[in-house]
Amino acid sequence: MGSVQVFGLPASTDVARVLACLFEKDVEFQLDPTGQVTFKYGNETLTDSREICRYVCTKFADSGNKNLFGMGALERASIMQWLQAEAQNFDPPSSELVFQLAFAVPLGLKPDQARIAKSEKRLSKVLDVYDQRLAESEFLAGDEFTLADLSHLPNSQYIVTKSQKVRELFKSRKNVDRWWRAISSRSSWKKVVEMQQEHPELREKFTY
Repeated sequence: MGSVQVFGLPASTDVARVLACLFEKDVEFQLDPTGQVTFKYGNETLTDSREICRYVCTKFADSGNKNLFGMGALERASIMQWLQAEAQNFDPPSSELVFQLAFAVPLGLKPDQARIAKSEKRLSKVLDVYDQRLAESEFLAGDEFTLADLSHLPNSQYIVTKSQKVRELFKSRKNVDRWWRAISSRSSWKKVVEMQQEHPELREKFTY
């Protein structure tokens, strides 16, 4: 089948999501920091980061973290539910904040304060729901770290480090704060952050 190849810059939130998944699954890969996120393995070529992560978890089910995509139908259904919540509810406001807070200035644009305020308000409502859920379980889909949690890491990393106000949205919610500290301290994610820090110049080349 050949080796796993990932194309794209670590600064990209989509690429970071894929890299974290590969590290969790202990899958060796080659990174080519060019272009948009693309995953190649044998005859398979994928370009959607969430689809790539699901593929990796299924294709390499017996490698690394075996709980990442659930061990049974019920677990997987819960993970899929929270992956959908991330894509539909968490991603829109958090992606807007990532762009405004992390990439607008490097791209020569002025951050839009109205968009930032609107996105903070939307994100606050999402985190209220998360806080209630995380009062019942350690992680979003249950008591094990899964792909549902991992998928939130890239956007969250940018917004909590770029804005004290956004950081407070996480920190002021006890369960969300505990959850964020737990998932962001995983060795797989620390490796991704290190890769981003090793190539700071790539951030300015990255078109969000």
